[in-house]
Amino acid sequence: MDVRKFGYIRVSTKDQNEGRQFEAMKEQGIHERDIFMDKQSGKDFNRVNYPLLKRMLRKGDVLYIHSLDRFGRNKEEILQEWNDITKNIQADIVVMDMPLLDTTQFKDSLGTFIADLVLQILSWMAEEERDRIRKRQREGIDLALQNGVVFGRPKANLPVGFEQVYVRWKSGEITAVDAMREIGVKKTTFYKLVREYEDKEQ
Repeated sequence: MDVRKFGYIRVSTKDQNEGRQFEAMKEQGIHERDIFMDKQSGKDFNRVNYPLLKRMLRKGDVLYIHSLDRFGRNKEEILQEWNDITKNIQADIVVMDMPLLDTTQFKDSLGTFIADLVLQILSWMAEEERDRIRKRQREGIDLALQNGVVFGRPKANLPVGFEQVYVRWKSGEITAVDAMREIGVKKTTFYKLVREYEDKEQ
């Protein structure tokens, strides 16, 4: 039975380190055609190339991953994928920067227990880090709101003379068409400005 080596690379859209991961995998004797890459977030396994790779894995094949966070960041999903590959497909996984996470080396029950334990700890740490990042982002947004920063699209500034024209239009002195002509706006913009002005006045 021919054993094939596969590589999986995941980089975020801001990451530019796929070249380093490619080289490290080629050094392991993995052919370029057997290296799969996704350029997106690791929050889940809803990706383009990962499912293709998984369908190609057969019993006894070896999947190389540069580091656990390249695999994913959600603890439950990492464990689920790990178990699916190692137990159901019966392929091996090698996490290149973590020698303890190399299932080709641990075929006995103690080795499997150690690898599972390390995996649980590392995947928990990856998820904790993700939660910390989310918390910091939320705190930053809350602080910005407290300091008066306005998020979203900026409101349109009222044209010069709008308030006087608005009063004359509201009192029936001029028509809406006259009001639009005076301040030089179209119908949609006029009524949008009216809504904003009335909201502000309330």
